[in-house]
Amino acid sequence: MSQPSVSRMSTPLDVAAIRRDFPILERRIHGRPLVYLDSAASSQKPLAVIEAISNYYKTSHANIHRGVYVLSEEATLAYEQAHERVARFINADFEEVIFTKNTTEALNLVAYAWGLRELRPGDEVVLSEMEHHSNLVPWQQIAKRTGAQVRYIRIDAQGKLDLDHAAQLIGPRTRMVSVTHVSNVLGTVNPVQELAKLAHAQGALICVDGAQSVPHMAVDVRALDCDFYAFSGHKMLGPTGIGVLYGKRRLLEAMEPFLYGGDMISEVTLEGARWNDLPWKFEAGTAPIAPGIGLGVAVEYLQKLGMQAVHAHEQALVRYALEQMRLIKDLEIYGPEAEARGGVVSFNLKGIHPHDMASILDQHGVAIRGGHHCAMPLMRILGVNGTCRASFYVYNTVEEIDVLIEAIGEARRLLHR
Repeated sequence: MSQPSVSRMSTPLDVAAIRRDFPILERRIHGRPLVYLDSAASSQKPLAVIEAISNYYKTSHANIHRGVYVLSEEATLAYEQAHERVARFINADFEEVIFTKNTTEALNLVAYAWGLRELRPGDEVVLSEMEHHSNLVPWQQIAKRTGAQVRYIRIDAQGKLDLDHAAQLIGPRTRMVSVTHVSNVLGTVNPVQELAKLAHAQGALICVDGAQSVPHMAVDVRALDCDFYAFSGHKMLGPTGIGVLYGKRRLLEAMEPFLYGGDMISEVTLEGARWNDLPWKFEAGTAPIAPGIGLGVAVEYLQKLGMQAVHAHEQALVRYALEQMRLIKDLEIYGPEAEARGGVVSFNLKGIHPHDMASILDQHGVAIRGGHHCAMPLMRILGVNGTCRASFYVYNTVEEIDVLIEAIGEARRLLHR
């Protein structure tokens, strides 16, 4: 296979230097170098994040907001600094950033703490047909409890939202529009700023699933004018067990807590309780201290790279991947053109189940995801049981895409002989 010219595939990132920061990339799988193309599921972690978590446990572990001794004060400071870093990263205020377990918990927080209290029979929640189960199932369940209805914005043949249909659906009965910023299957980048305008014009709110956007592009929650925005640490070079919910202060102040217990209270008597200030009002119990600290360091790492550079690098990779994949006979690719998608490519090879393809690629050291990607309604719309998904990040290279293409060709030869 011919190699692309350096100028054609040049990106703003020094990928060779970046790869040295990720020790897992030194692994060999089945005797071959690891080609990790599943960052949409969970990204790998740089040494800076790994060492920050390790150093915290070695030198400063204690519970936060509890003790007046040095270790507790150090842990509290580090955890609160992580909040500050994340807030700056998305252009929010400190009080508007709540640490959760993951995107799923953040979206459930909105559905239960806002939706269960605010929705009434006849109200409508508008989602899209491309939603991850985490942004679909909670609203379905809340609708059942409240008598509200869930309606879905169609997608077109290119995997983009039908904005004319969105304008028709978002009406006087709409109370919440909840959509993904970037589809985890199609890679489609949705116009959430435009959807926010449609929602606000009808007096509705908008909640955005940013699990696939915050790690890969610059996100400014104020510029988007979203009311809620959720994302996960483990998809953006951070550890598992930490997620983020951004919410506009006035909304968070009016909402009841999602979980009750320690640290989210300011006073408790035998007759009742008063809640703590934001953001602690929504962070009940012992906090995810080490994961929070790790997320803060991950944010710093991404800021040093520059999110525009990260996005440009992924755009170059996905453009090259699509060009090469379109040369493979019997390969179907799902989603829009490179300019309208993030670093995700879902595909199927005719006659080969996605799980079989993923297993064959694993023998070549290539890690991709095969299945329904927690988007079963979208799979039915696409007319498939699942897809193969390759997803790219800051540490991936053109040469790794070449390995992927060669492995797909080998699978085709093996199963279509």
